[in-house]
Amino acid sequence: MSELASSLSGWAPAPVEWSDRVSSWSVEAFAALLDQPSPLAGAGRGAPVLPPMWHWFGFLAHPAQAELGADGHPAAGRFLPPIPHRRRMFAGARWRQERPLPVDERVTCRSAVTSVEVKTGRSGELAFVTVRNEFSTGGELAVLEEQDIVYRSQPDPPAGTPAAATTPAAATTPAAAAPAAEPERPAAEHELVLRPDAALLFRFSALTYNAHRIHYDRPYATGIEGYPGLVVHGPLLALLALELPRRHRPELAVTEFRYRLRRPAFADTPLRAWAAPAGPDGSVELATGALDGPPSLTGSARFGAAGEG
Repeated sequence: MSELASSLSGWAPAPVEWSDRVSSWSVEAFAALLDQPSPLAGAGRGAPVLPPMWHWFGFLAHPAQAELGADGHPAAGRFLPPIPHRRRMFAGARWRQERPLPVDERVTCRSAVTSVEVKTGRSGELAFVTVRNEFSTGGELAVLEEQDIVYRSQPDPPAGTPAAATTPAAATTPAAAAPAAEPERPAAEHELVLRPDAALLFRFSALTYNAHRIHYDRPYATGIEGYPGLVVHGPLLALLALELPRRHRPELAVTEFRYRLRRPAFADTPLRAWAAPAGPDGSVELATGALDGPPSLTGSARFGAAGEG
C-alpha cells in the first residue's frame, strides 16, 4: 500500500447536516464585485431566489484562527483527509437544481463523502475525494451538488528554494499554451471579459470565507506552492461561466451544470468566459480561461423555463 493510500486507510467521515441561509447582502455583494446590478432588484413578487450556484456564499465553515494550517485552510476537519503536508485543489463538480433556493431563508444541507480514490498523476500520487451536498427546503430536495477535490502530499520546500523547483504539474501548463494541444473551440454566442486583480480575488475570498493563501498571498503562492502568481478561485471560474446564460437568456433557468477545472488561471491575466450556441439537445457548452489561451474550466449546462420547479 502506498504512503498516501495508507494515510487514507479507514478514513470514512460520517455525514453532517446543518441549516444556513444565503443573505441578500451576500447576493448584492457578489453582483457588485462583477459590476452588475443586484439580481434581487427585479425579483418581483414572492421570495427572491438564488441565481444558479450562488449557494457558495452561504453554508460557510468558520474555524477558529488557531485551527488554520500553514496554507490558510483548517489543519483538520470532518471532510479534510488525514494526508501529511496536504495540498488541496478543486477539480470540478456536478450541480443539479430541482427547485431554486430562496434568499434569506433557512435551507438544510446534508454533506457526505461518497468516494475516495488514490491515483498517480504527473506530480505523483493524488487523492480524489468526492463530497455530495444535498440542499433541501420544506423537507424536499432542491439542489444536489457533487464536488471533486484533489489532494496531494507536498512538504514545504527548504528556505531559498526557487519557486520553479516546486511548481505543481497543474501549474506547469502556461496560459498561452499552443492551441493545437486543445480541442477546437466552438464559436461563441455570448462572452464576457474580466480582469481578476488581487483586490477582486481578495473580495471573493472574503465572500466565501476562503483563507487559502494561494488566492491572496503572492509570496506563499509562488515561493511555497510554486504557482506563477495568485490563483483564481475555481468556483469563481464556474460562476463567471454561468453569468452568460443569466445575463443573456433570463427566460431560461439553468437546471444542471457539469464542469471540470483543467488548469489554473492567475491574477492580472484577463479572463474570457464564453458560451457556445445550444446543441441539438438544448445543452450549452460553457468555458472560462485566459483571454488568449486554452480554457481553465469547461462545462455543459442544461435549461428549463424560468420559474420552473
